[in-house]
Amino acid sequence: MFDTEKKEPWRDGFYLTTASNSFEADIFVSKLDAEGIPAMKRYVGASNFIEISMGMSSAYPVEIYVPESALEEAREIIKPVPIDDNFVEAGPDDPEGEDSDE
Repeated sequence: MFDTEKKEPWRDGFYLTTASNSFEADIFVSKLDAEGIPAMKRYVGASNFIEISMGMSSAYPVEIYVPESALEEAREIIKPVPIDDNFVEAGPDDPEGEDSDE
């Protein structure tokens, strides 16, 4: 998910990751904003034009940039977490997510 290639800072932001399309980029930016980390999208190629004219761009990737001071925290926030096949979501009466029938 995280490119090892070093990219130059852009508009006072530091490179975090590249989303495969604008929908994925919107999810990343929304999650980061919810955690109090400002994020910027840098459109690659014609993706900005395509998003404006079509409402979404799936043809070109979108780079995500965050402030340098929040870079490590942002990486932790968007890090993929594997979910086991036997995953049980915690409910209001079961804060640990354990099945109470067992």
